[in-house]
Amino acid sequence: MRRLTCARFFLLVLLSVSAVLAAQKEPAPRPNVVFIFADDWGWGDLSAHGHPWLKTPHLDRLAREGTDFHQFNVLNPVCSPSRAAAMTGMFPSRFSIHQHFAAPEQNQARGMPDWLDARAPTAARFFQKAGYRTAHFGKWHLTNRNTHGAPVPNAYGFDEFAVFNGGAETASADLHATPDNAARFIAANKARPFFINVWLHESHLPHVPTQVSLEKWAHLDAQKRVYAAVITDGDNAVGRVLDALKSAGIEENTIVIFSSDNGPETTAPKSQLSSRDDDAGVTGYGGYYSIGSTGGLRGEKRSLFEGGVRVPFLVRWPGHTPAGATNNSTAFTAVDLLPTLCAAAEISLPSDYRGDGENLLAAFHGQPVRRTRPIFWEWTGKAAEPDWWPRLAVRDGDWKLVLGATAQRVALHRVTTDRAEVVDLAQENPAIVARLTQLALAWKSTLPTSVDTSCLSVADRAAAPGAPKAPAKKASIDRAAAFARMDTNHDGVLTLEEYVAGLNGAANLEQRFKNFDKNGDGKLSREEFVTPSAK
Repeated sequence: MRRLTCARFFLLVLLSVSAVLAAQKEPAPRPNVVFIFADDWGWGDLSAHGHPWLKTPHLDRLAREGTDFHQFNVLNPVCSPSRAAAMTGMFPSRFSIHQHFAAPEQNQARGMPDWLDARAPTAARFFQKAGYRTAHFGKWHLTNRNTHGAPVPNAYGFDEFAVFNGGAETASADLHATPDNAARFIAANKARPFFINVWLHESHLPHVPTQVSLEKWAHLDAQKRVYAAVITDGDNAVGRVLDALKSAGIEENTIVIFSSDNGPETTAPKSQLSSRDDDAGVTGYGGYYSIGSTGGLRGEKRSLFEGGVRVPFLVRWPGHTPAGATNNSTAFTAVDLLPTLCAAAEISLPSDYRGDGENLLAAFHGQPVRRTRPIFWEWTGKAAEPDWWPRLAVRDGDWKLVLGATAQRVALHRVTTDRAEVVDLAQENPAIVARLTQLALAWKSTLPTSVDTSCLSVADRAAAPGAPKAPAKKASIDRAAAFARMDTNHDGVLTLEEYVAGLNGAANLEQRFKNFDKNGDGKLSREEFVTPSAK
């Protein structure tokens, strides 16, 4: 009897040890990834970042349950190149994407392709090949809705999509349907790992707030009311995605990221109360209501100063990313997303992948991480005082240098202690200026000087380098590009203020504006500017 008891005892011990070993060998489930990317959402447009009257309870919840990275930068101050960097982990200038994708003739004038090369490496493709279900809902803008022949999102590694501002042949989804499409996808794929982009319209022009949100802010003045309603709609969209993860029972195993593609839009004069957008062709409230906040950062959209490229970056990953923490030391950038997220999902990058980012997964785990590679920016759009003159910028460690068109004008800031870039330290640090200038110019020399013709629409291929061009057509293209550059709120007309700012101090501008203004309505249509005639 005693022998039997001992045998049973040892058998129980053996079974217990086996169970423990089996549990240890069982791999942890791969995390889902939800990347929520807002549009023109300023660093200061969160109540968690101290905004005095905007309320963002769902984003505040995300910040409480995750880590708020205060030194996150996108790689361009406008949407298309910023998004290309996040998708590929590569600086957008490597694909000749310098500004937002517009109509083909405008892209041609800017030396740009008509879409992101579908052969480019993308996070979605890497996740898809690793067995993840992938989807993209919301804004696309890696081409333009006026461009024919552009690849659809499937070509970049997405199994499902419903987008606006895709190519001319891609059906346009409703702006407000993005979180609902994401919630449906989450419910349908809760039993398998997935990677999903949820790219919101808010707070881009035109402002198209829901009536419910407008009523919520009826006590504010008209200008604040519209913008607060737009931010509320965006915050509610985040809330619907978070609720969908909770309902599916998978929030504990999902990495949720919230960020924005660039800083806030410039506030337009009161005359611009309505607008027509280049994202989905919808009409709504205009640039007068664009009163987003950089949270004290210098510059805004279209500027290489921090207000144009430093944006919110919230990360929630329960059990991995510290809750309620603030990371104010890690210089995190959009090109770091691809290697970091692949590392989180234990996806090995191909040996021939040559990204510009770093794997900063340790920062997600709350560990102190210092980025080792320089960060580079190039900007070829709006050039005006006081904050839009830089054409090139580089950050290395604590230092950030911005350079003008000829690299003779520079400004140097220690952004870790001067986030508002108030104090120019170039004079006191000539050696640092020389080193960073050399870094920036050397990087620029590696960028392509021509566009891959396979990424051009049929209309653009006829105008590609080497093809004959009619001189009259060339002049028209140049004016179209100038119009697109000066039309800073993208409403299809130029005001005198935009015209003067765009020509940056040239002579006799008011009279020249009147000469273009054929109908005398005080604003220039694209036709008036591109095809001028004597009055």
